[in-house]
Amino acid sequence: MNSVLESVQVAQLAEQYDKATPQEILELAYAKFDNIAFACSFGAEDVALVDMIAKVNPGAKVFYLDTDVLFPETYEVRDQIAAKYNVQLIKYSPLLTLNEQANQHGEALWSVDPGSCCGIRKVEPLTRVLSSLDAWITGIRRDQAPTRAGAKVVEEDAKFNLIKFNPLAAWTNKQVWDYILANQVPYNVLHDQGYPSIGCIHCTRAVAAGEDARAGRWAGFEKTECGLHQ
Repeated sequence: MNSVLESVQVAQLAEQYDKATPQEILELAYAKFDNIAFACSFGAEDVALVDMIAKVNPGAKVFYLDTDVLFPETYEVRDQIAAKYNVQLIKYSPLLTLNEQANQHGEALWSVDPGSCCGIRKVEPLTRVLSSLDAWITGIRRDQAPTRAGAKVVEEDAKFNLIKFNPLAAWTNKQVWDYILANQVPYNVLHDQGYPSIGCIHCTRAVAAGEDARAGRWAGFEKTECGLHQ
């Protein structure tokens, strides 16, 4: 079904499903929309959701943004996910290669203007993907960061003009990891080395004890989001 949800319907569904399980929220998403895909970055939340999606809706579309500067460990878990699960894993790349970006914007743009780098390597490809969809699914959780505290399980995404489902919005980090371990879900080994949030290799560092879970992203800059969920 290709659904068009009015604002009042989205608000009602968000309230109705706020205490639902992630699987029930996924079932709702696939019941309402045919033209829907899951945005996967292969973090802990995302690999847990791939496992759920493969069980709820085998063959579902799962896309990822290959910035060309992901960690080798991220590509490893991508390959493990592709081998294990019955999903359509689709790669999207930036319009500019790293060399073209360097020629146009200078070497190591991420070190001087990470916002522009994310715009080129993440936001533009995502905008391109989402422009062809009616809805998307993400792995964001409310307790990941203050910027995500208001996330609803179903919401209107004004930035990209479509419906957004956040099945894990109410889950804790412990619930995510309990699920991963209980279901033997492949995960990025960097999570075991002090990396709770993993992005591109140049803009991600390990997090020290007591630091915020996203402190390792864009360290030294005020930037806390790549622009995908703002």
